[in-house]
Amino acid sequence: MTPALAALLADALLVLHVGIVAFVVFGALAIVVGRTRWRWVRGFGWRLTHVLLMVFIALQAWLGALCPLTVWEQALRRRAGQTSYGESFIEHWLSRLIFFDAPWWSFVAAYSAFATLVIAAWFLVPPQRNRA
Repeated sequence: MTPALAALLADALLVLHVGIVAFVVFGALAIVVGRTRWRWVRGFGWRLTHVLLMVFIALQAWLGALCPLTVWEQALRRRAGQTSYGESFIEHWLSRLIFFDAPWWSFVAAYSAFATLVIAAWFLVPPQRNRA
């Protein structure tokens, strides 16, 4: 793999990562706001994906593990000869949206609290299976 391709793939992974963060955060907001307005927020497959993803994120934090997307992106950046979170536009701005400089315990607490909210939403705004 060429360094240019590795850099491009690393940027693509960062965009995917930001998309997943947006899905989790805005998805939770959509469940609360749209519980009586938007039928799609009760879709079983969508809700199952949402809750499982958030539980996975919180579990990673409890185990002290980095997200696999972060590990993969950093490996691609090294292969491209870049330092992690170097100077490309996508990398520079999108990484600042989802990465913060804070103690690890604060991430564990935040992810755990958010996972608790997502699980609570599962019961307070229960998903519905499509009836054929």
